Amino acid sequence: MTRPGFAFSTPIKVRYAEIDGQKVVFNSRYLEYADVAGTEFWEWTGIADALGPVWTETEFHVRHAEVEFLKPFSYGDVILAYAKVERLGSTSMTQIFELCHAATGDLHSIVRLVTVNVHLPTGQPVPIPDAIREFIEKLG
Repeated sequence: MTRPGFAFSTPIKVRYAEIDGQKVVFNSRYLEYADVAGTEFWEWTGIADALGPVWTETEFHVRHAEVEFLKPFSYGDVILAYAKVERLGSTSMTQIFELCHAATGDLHSIVRLVTVNVHLPTGQPVPIPDAIREFIEKLG
């Protein structure tokens, strides 16, 4: 299944351990789904193979996370997690994840993560390396 504006998606099956007493996916799990989709997204882009240490030694930390809950997922549902880079700043990047029901295509949740490139010893923001910026910009 495709979604306008997204070239990438990955399926995630809701497991029993992810539901709460109301028998729907527990709120915090939506951030975990975005994390899984983000990991799969970067692997799909091939950025680590293309850039090597420039990518693997760059550290992005989450600065802001936003989850919009539209409709709950339940045990056994298959989620199609769509991912893309929405915005590139000088030191930050915003990714958006749309979590849809695989069978119906319905949008259940939107997760937006703002990450900041940091210098690990100081924890301070630093500019995103040009090679990374150029690679991401080519993704469209």
